[in-house]
Amino acid sequence: MLVALPIGLWIFSLAADVIYRMQWGPPVWNSVAYYSLAGGIVTALIAAIPGFIDLFSIRDPKLKRSGILHMSIMLVVVAVFLVDCLLRYRGVDSNLPFALSIIGVAGILVGGWIGASLVHEHGVGVEDSAQTKKPI
Repeated sequence: MLVALPIGLWIFSLAADVIYRMQWGPPVWNSVAYYSLAGGIVTALIAAIPGFIDLFSIRDPKLKRSGILHMSIMLVVVAVFLVDCLLRYRGVDSNLPFALSIIGVAGILVGGWIGASLVHEHGVGVEDSAQTKKPI
């Protein structure tokens, strides 16, 4: 499950931001937030490849719409985190990057809910082991 990497990195980036902003740790937490954010972007784009393939395998029109909605939300989330990362790279010293991280994590919750429904309730992208296993 590749999606665990960007989700974990982005949530950890927000946690590192909180640690830095609340001055619970040294200033290096600001760099930790930046690099976790960048790693989340890279791994999200990698995770999108099998997700895109799974989207094309959906035949049910209702599920396909849900898949397209999930993909759209998650691409917006990646764009939000990309802007966040670029602002940090350019050294923007404001609350905007932190606010974008909060918005991005909120987007993960919404898009992730839809994606989890597709996988766990409808079996999208999941191989049914009962059908694929050969009898002994």
